[in-house]
Amino acid sequence: MARTQAPEYDERKRAIVETAAALFARDGFNGASVADIAKRGKISKSLIYHYYTSKEDILYDVMISHVRELEAAAEEIASDETSAQTKLRDLTHRFMALYVGAADRHKVLLNDLDNVPKSKRAEIVSVQRGLIETVRQMLVEIEPKLSKKPGAAFAAAMLYFGTINWTHTWFNPEGAVNADTMAEMAVDLTLGGLAKAAG
Repeated sequence: MARTQAPEYDERKRAIVETAAALFARDGFNGASVADIAKRGKISKSLIYHYYTSKEDILYDVMISHVRELEAAAEEIASDETSAQTKLRDLTHRFMALYVGAADRHKVLLNDLDNVPKSKRAEIVSVQRGLIETVRQMLVEIEPKLSKKPGAAFAAAMLYFGTINWTHTWFNPEGAVNADTMAEMAVDLTLGGLAKAAG
């Protein structure tokens, strides 16, 4: 009979992931050790190794938990019975909320993907490509002419992500422009350029 996990198992793993994400975001993957994670999380190294076999496995969990949340938001909104423009706006609001709420994990994803073992990195990249494809399809639905120009729809999707992906480097959620306003601006910029790009 398989051993039953303790009720606090998932909670402890989440705490390790959040602690590691904060350290990796601040110091980089190579600049933070398992001992550092244990010290900051006020737990023992042996407890961390009870949940993870290596620091790379922790890094993977930091990243995959983030992209899976983005993926869930994209799948939910893509299935809505609304216009493509409405979907794009709703999705951008969700993305920005997730970026702000998981700023450390998002920063680590953008900066340390190469440190994830190759097989697990492929899974993360596959989810990222799925997100790009979801947005690409929305943009083509909004501006069908994009599909007639090779590479245009993909480029438009990548430019869209370029607009929002790096906001963590400068955006202040408590500043004059909040996350919802940022989302609206990002969509307006994207939509404003679609017709010209497709022309």
